[in-house]
Amino acid sequence: MGYTTWFLTIAAMVVQLNSSGPAPWSLSRPVAAQSSTMAAAASSLDFETFRTKVQPILTSPRKGNARCSACHSRGGGNAYLEPLTPGSTAYTEEQSRRNFDRIQRLVVPGEPAKSILLTNPLATEAGGSHWHGGGKHWQSQDNPEWQTLAAWVRTRVGAAPAASGAKPGLSFETFKTRVQPILTSPRKGNARCSACHSRGGGNAYLEPLTPGSTTYTDEQSQRNFERIQRLVVPGEPTKSVLLMNPLATEAGGSHWHGGGKHWQSQDNPEWQTLATWVRGN
Repeated sequence: MGYTTWFLTIAAMVVQLNSSGPAPWSLSRPVAAQSSTMAAAASSLDFETFRTKVQPILTSPRKGNARCSACHSRGGGNAYLEPLTPGSTAYTEEQSRRNFDRIQRLVVPGEPAKSILLTNPLATEAGGSHWHGGGKHWQSQDNPEWQTLAAWVRTRVGAAPAASGAKPGLSFETFKTRVQPILTSPRKGNARCSACHSRGGGNAYLEPLTPGSTTYTDEQSQRNFERIQRLVVPGEPTKSVLLMNPLATEAGGSHWHGGGKHWQSQDNPEWQTLATWVRGN
């Protein structure tokens, strides 16, 4: 698959985020409840089942379509899988752990029909979304692969022990007045965040600006705020892909981000603004 095909695949899905009502991750859910659900995901989904039953589905060949790992290991916001080591056909334990952590962004524990991991590749006639540029892999919810994924999502393992302190909440006002302007700012040598991340697909966390406008309305800002939380681990800037993907690897950033590295140091004022917001300060 060439870069142009891959890019168009991502771009084909923009309206999902803007016009289909509450999205699979429940944009209408109160922020506190949504954050609790995201924080609980790691303790709700079973890693061993993921490694032995779910992950092999994501690397399996598909008649007429590319395997999931062919498109979703290329980097960017829709890359939820590691690239396989050259010459290898299976993931290491360490790679599987990282895949498991990322895949949880596509799952609402206990609710297969609200999990885009299951609904995007499912035929619309069977209850799937109208998205997924990579084609529809399952024509029915009775498909054995779909049932395997659904069983994994429904199974709730024991919750982790209560943390000594609650995670900080994320402030909408700080997002709207200090974080969101960073995401629409021009970037020397790179496109602004909103240029790529409002085009649809798994890496579209921002609304397209209304034609002729340079700022978001309160309603648009609220939707952006709710989506951006998929990129944040409250209280932990260095575990939040919003901060780590555009950060230079030499400064501790990830090796992802096709849009280039915006910050060469964690001392960058923009990075510090985002970090302060994530910490809840």
